[in-house]
Amino acid sequence: MPVCDICCEELPSEAEMRTHLFLSHMENVMACPFCSLSGVSYNELRFHINTAHIDKDCQDTKTTVVVSGQKNSNDWTVQSPDSTKTSNVNVKNMDKVSQASPQSPSQVNGMAFPITGTCLSQGTSTSLKSSPPAAATASGAIKLVRTTPTSSNNASREREDGRRKSKQKRLASPIKEGCFSCPMCSLVCKDCFILQEHVELHLQDQDAAEGAGSEAGTSTEASSTSNGRSAVMNYECPMCSLSCSSSSSLQEHVELHLEYGSASATGHSSEDLTLARKLQEEEEQKWREAETRREAEDFKKLQKQFGLDNSGGYRKQMERNMERAVSRGQMVPAEFHRKKAEMLESLASGVDDGRSKTSGLMEALYRYYQKDASDCAHVWLCAETDHYSSSEGDKSWGCGYRNFQMLLSSLHRMEQYNLLPVSVPSIPRVQALIEEAWGQGTDPQGASHFNHRLKGTRAWIGATEIYAVLTSFSVKARIVDFHKPTGPGDTHPRLFEWVKQYFSHSASRVARLPPKVEQTTLPPVYLQHQGHSRSIIGVEQKVNGNLCLLLFDPGCAPREMRVLSQDTAATMVRRMRKFSGGLKHRQYQVVAVEGLLTPEEKRSRILNSRTLCAEKIP
Repeated sequence: MPVCDICCEELPSEAEMRTHLFLSHMENVMACPFCSLSGVSYNELRFHINTAHIDKDCQDTKTTVVVSGQKNSNDWTVQSPDSTKTSNVNVKNMDKVSQASPQSPSQVNGMAFPITGTCLSQGTSTSLKSSPPAAATASGAIKLVRTTPTSSNNASREREDGRRKSKQKRLASPIKEGCFSCPMCSLVCKDCFILQEHVELHLQDQDAAEGAGSEAGTSTEASSTSNGRSAVMNYECPMCSLSCSSSSSLQEHVELHLEYGSASATGHSSEDLTLARKLQEEEEQKWREAETRREAEDFKKLQKQFGLDNSGGYRKQMERNMERAVSRGQMVPAEFHRKKAEMLESLASGVDDGRSKTSGLMEALYRYYQKDASDCAHVWLCAETDHYSSSEGDKSWGCGYRNFQMLLSSLHRMEQYNLLPVSVPSIPRVQALIEEAWGQGTDPQGASHFNHRLKGTRAWIGATEIYAVLTSFSVKARIVDFHKPTGPGDTHPRLFEWVKQYFSHSASRVARLPPKVEQTTLPPVYLQHQGHSRSIIGVEQKVNGNLCLLLFDPGCAPREMRVLSQDTAATMVRRMRKFSGGLKHRQYQVVAVEGLLTPEEKRSRILNSRTLCAEKIP
């Protein structure tokens, strides 16, 4: 027959067992009948009873608990240890109790537990005689001295044996829940048998402690204590040294520990997060300050590189270089004062002094190619142009101004450009001309880049500044931008083809069969790349079809550009030649002069220069 795991009641069938469990146990509040454990599920309570309360509690046949059969009636009395009167137990609605078997469970606070004594007879009240006094167990449950006759001992032993076998059967069957927690500590086991062994160790320690207490005069029965108080089992807190009298008190105490620890952890976490944010903000602030300093230093370097650091212009640099030459003994003071006077006179007139100019080079090149051009299939040269070298006053920054002087020296020899200045202006005068072009409205973006100021600085100029000043003189100019390489190895074959078309197109209009060496009437082409500029004065076409540009470089000193003989001419030509592999900068810009502008065209170009865009190839 099925036996209830909680109250050990035998039932005739499984259906009645399920009904019994639901009505007697599941619907009621789950609480242990032997201790103060409550608020647990049925499976947890069953496991707790099977493990925490060993056979010695079930084998204690000297006590009898008499309770009411209804969970709302808990009135019962016991005989006090020092009283000789009989204690009365008031029982209400005892019909169901009298009909139960001798092993029928009683309910206290809605939970069933076995009655180890004799069942009460039907009636409204029952008088229980007690010869020995009542005793209090370690679990806090009051046990009354049984008053059943001696003849019922055998029947009690049989019932105890049956309950013991039933309990062994329950312990032998594995419980299929996932985890089992120890009722006496925080250990959690996945196997019920491991937990059973663990709890038994707790009980052994408890028995040893109780034995030591009994030797010291502490009895487990209330009648043996001198002050009438029952011995209470102590539960020690695993987190501090506090001892509690019940597991529920210990549980509440430990929960306070956990709540405080959680709050502390949250506080520490918030403090750590605040500290981390503060450190991150400080790091970001330091990074921004370092980035600002680095940008300022880079900006100063760029200003110094492009001559915008207010360190003086052409005049100051010329004076410093001459003073340095005097201090080194390379120039006598008298020569210093003479050159300084000549410089001031030239700056006052606005005309270049001509000290860095070399004339007659185009004619010498024409003669050279007439005599020695066996490897060339065709040669095109620009019109007569003077070479201007950098001087002590514009060294390392004046290449753009010098190339503009070369272009003007060629345009001065052409009648159609008679509106240009009669003489080649000095570098400070060229700066003033560019500022005047900005004042007319040409290239406002370029003007803002230089803060509308060039005079007295060492600022570099490029293709757009050349275009602006030519437009102010009503000269029709064209900017072509070769913004990326068009050949293998970062070369620019399209640039070479464009230069060939520029020079050969003018020659083809004159004669159908041009000569091998031809000097055109076209001015040189201004060539700009990052960090430097030069002037294209011609192009060679080799027998194998390769093209080679001929360049005037302001970086060449006047002595290197003098042609004294055919040998010196050959040396100069080798220095001027640039093949495709020699021009490997990322980007090139050219400025080509194509005639004059009408007043309408000039006004239109000035208006369109607000969004000045170069012609891009490709």
